[in-house]
Amino acid sequence: MYYPDELVEEVRMKNDIVDVISGYVRIQKKGSSYFGLCPFHNEKSPSFSVSQSKQMFYCFGCGAGGNVFTFVMQYENYSFQEAVKFLADRAGVNLPEMEYGEEAKKRESQRARLLEVNKEAAKYFYYQLRSERGQAGYQYLRKRELSDETIKKFGLGFANVTSDDLVKYLKSKGYEDKLLTEAGLAGFDEKYGMHDKFWNRVMFPIQDSNHRVIGFGGRVLGDAKPKYLNSPETMIFDKSRNLYGLNFARTSRAGNIILCEGYMDVIAMHQAGFTQAVASLGTAFTAGQANLLRRYATEVILAYDSDGAGVTAALRAIGILKEVGLTGKVLNLEPYKDPDEFMKNLGREAFEERIKQAENSFFFELRMLQRDYDLSDPESKTRFHREIAKKLCGFSEEVERENYIEAVAQKYHIGFDNLRKLVRSYAAQTGLAVPASRPKSGIQKKSDPEENKKKPQKLLLTWLVEEPAAYQKIKRYISPSDFTEDLYKKVAEKLFADLDGGRLNPAAIISQFTDEEEQREVAGLFNTKLMELESRADREKAFHDIVLAVKRNSLDYFSSQLGADVSAINQVIEGKKALEELSKTHISLD
Repeated sequence: MYYPDELVEEVRMKNDIVDVISGYVRIQKKGSSYFGLCPFHNEKSPSFSVSQSKQMFYCFGCGAGGNVFTFVMQYENYSFQEAVKFLADRAGVNLPEMEYGEEAKKRESQRARLLEVNKEAAKYFYYQLRSERGQAGYQYLRKRELSDETIKKFGLGFANVTSDDLVKYLKSKGYEDKLLTEAGLAGFDEKYGMHDKFWNRVMFPIQDSNHRVIGFGGRVLGDAKPKYLNSPETMIFDKSRNLYGLNFARTSRAGNIILCEGYMDVIAMHQAGFTQAVASLGTAFTAGQANLLRRYATEVILAYDSDGAGVTAALRAIGILKEVGLTGKVLNLEPYKDPDEFMKNLGREAFEERIKQAENSFFFELRMLQRDYDLSDPESKTRFHREIAKKLCGFSEEVERENYIEAVAQKYHIGFDNLRKLVRSYAAQTGLAVPASRPKSGIQKKSDPEENKKKPQKLLLTWLVEEPAAYQKIKRYISPSDFTEDLYKKVAEKLFADLDGGRLNPAAIISQFTDEEEQREVAGLFNTKLMELESRADREKAFHDIVLAVKRNSLDYFSSQLGADVSAINQVIEGKKALEELSKTHISLD
C-alpha cells in the first residue's frame, strides 16, 4: 500500500519546506538557512534549522530532522502515507486510489466505519448532555467546576438513563447491529436484545492523537458499578497504545508531559492551563504508552494519587519510563489526593510551584523504601543502606552511577567511599553493573571507540552534501561498501548514485526511508557539524583526514571478517592499495 516513488517526489517538490514549516514555527533567515525555536523540545535559544537548498530541517538540540514529510509526520503524528496525502492536498496533487487486496479493503472499510459510528455516538452524547434529559450529567460537571468551554473542548456528553437510546438512534442512521457491537457501543442478550453499553453516565470521548474518536469512558451517576466504564478494545481502540488528552497535549510544547490517573484530573489541569496533561485509559501505564510519550517529551512528571495505590502505580511507572529512556519525576500533591482536588483547593500557581519542585524519581523510590526501615535502629539502618546500594547498581552508565552515589551519600549522610564500596561489592556479586572507579588523574577517558568509527562516516556524508564537487576527487578511493554501518551504507549508495548522475537531492533520499526514526537518523547524517576552518589548506587537510579515517575503518572492518567471509579477502586487498595511495595523495578542494 504505497504511492509510486515518482509521485512521492512530485509531492515533496511542490511543498517547499520553508513554506510548510513557517506555517507551524516562526523561523528567520540567518545566512543560507532559517532558524527558530524547535517545536519538538523546549528551548530558549533557536537550534532548529531549515535549509531551503537541501529541503531539510534539523535541530542541533534534540536531533530531530528530516524532509518535509518527516516534519509533518512528527508534528501531526501522521504515518508516512498520511503525510504524503496531507501535503498532496496542500499542493493540489491528485493521488491515485491506493490499491488494496480484498482483505485489506475489508479491513480499511471496517476501520472507517468504526471511526464513523464512534463520531456519530459522540455527537449524540454531546447533544444529550445539553438536553433536558441530560441535566443530571451537566450539573455533575458544573459541580466539578468545569466551564462550558472546557466541556465543549473535550466533547463531554451524557448517556441517558434508558438503556437503548443510543442503539435506536444509531440504527435510525443506518448502522447495523453487528457494527454497534464491534464498536463496543452496544451489547446483545436473549432477555433484553440489543442494548446500550453505556447508560446513566457522563461520557468522555477518547480521541487518538489526530482527534478521531476511537472509544469512550463513562462515569456513572449513582451507585452502580463499575464507577468508570471504558469501551472494550476494538480494531481502532488499543488501551495500551493511547492516552487520554494526548490529542491536545502533543502540541503543548511545555517541555514535559504530566501523567495522571483519571480523566477528570486531565480535564481540570487543561482548564487551569496545564495542557500537557494526559492519563492512561483505565489500565496500568504500559511500555507502549511510554514509547508514545517519547515522541513529545523527554521528561514525564507523575501526578498520581497520593494514596497507597497511587504510590504503587507511580513506582511501577518510574520503571517503565526508565526502560524507554524517559526521565521521570514525581509530583507531591499532599495534603490532597489527586490533581483535581489540589487545583480546586490551592489553585494554578501552587500547582506550578509543585511542578518546579517535582522529586527526582530515584529519590522518590528511596523515600518510599525508607518507610519500611527504622533509621534509629543501627541494624535496620544498615539494611536500608544495603537496599540503596542494590538500587544504585541499576545504573549501567558509570558517570550516572557515580553522580547518584555522590548525591545519595550526601542526602542520607553516608560516607561516599563507604557507599561506593558497597555498590561495587553488590555489582561484583550480581554482575548488575561494572564497578565504578574515579580517575586518579585529570586525563579524560577516551571517547567511545564505536562512535570514533561512525563519526568520520557521518562527516564525509555531510561534506559531500555541502560540497558535491568533492565527490569526484575521492570516488576512486571510497565506495558505499566502505561505510560499515548498514544505514550509512544505504544512504551512501543512494547519494553516490545521484552524484554520479550529476544530481544532488538529499531530501529525496530521506523520502526513500518510510520509518520516522530512520528519516531522523538520515537527516542527522546530512547535518553533522563540520569544523569551521578558514584557510583552504586546513580544510583540505581536514577533508583528507576524514576520507582516510573512513578508508582505514573500512579496512579494519573487512580484515576482521577474514575467515568468515570469502568476499572480504578481495575487499581487504583492494582496500590496502587504496589506503596506501590515498595516504600519499593530496586532495584539492578547488
